[in-house]
Amino acid sequence: MYFFEDFAPGQVYELGFVQVHEEEMVAFARRFDPQPFHVDRQAAASSSYGRLIASGWYTCSLFMRLYVDGLLRNSSSHGSPGVEDLRWLHPVEPGDVLSGHFEVLKTRPSSRRPNRGTVLFSSEMTNQDDVAVLRMRGRGLFGRRSPARPM
Repeated sequence: MYFFEDFAPGQVYELGFVQVHEEEMVAFARRFDPQPFHVDRQAAASSSYGRLIASGWYTCSLFMRLYVDGLLRNSSSHGSPGVEDLRWLHPVEPGDVLSGHFEVLKTRPSSRRPNRGTVLFSSEMTNQDDVAVLRMRGRGLFGRRSPARPM
């Protein structure tokens, strides 16, 4: 179980791998991001991408699954106040195999809630060719193993 005290700047966690399946990718896009280059092979072929690509939001959902399975599920997570920076760097295609990485940038105990602290992190997903497809920076809230005592 990971607690706030277990995170230190410079630590990197490998979150595992996921393969992109066209049927799931297109179903997600039809429901949440129905732009032609996400849902229709023929329309995508005549787009600026020249092929069917995943919605960036679908890529984020794949990252989130890796993050939960690879780290959060075995942690004292209290959620997150959000993402500060999010970039989709390279198109994701059906058949791609993506891996997720989580790096701790900074930690700070909460001054208002002694039972938790904040972890500033940078995360990245790369494809099977080691090309970065997603990069984000955000914050996670984690419970403390031994909450600080109020003064």
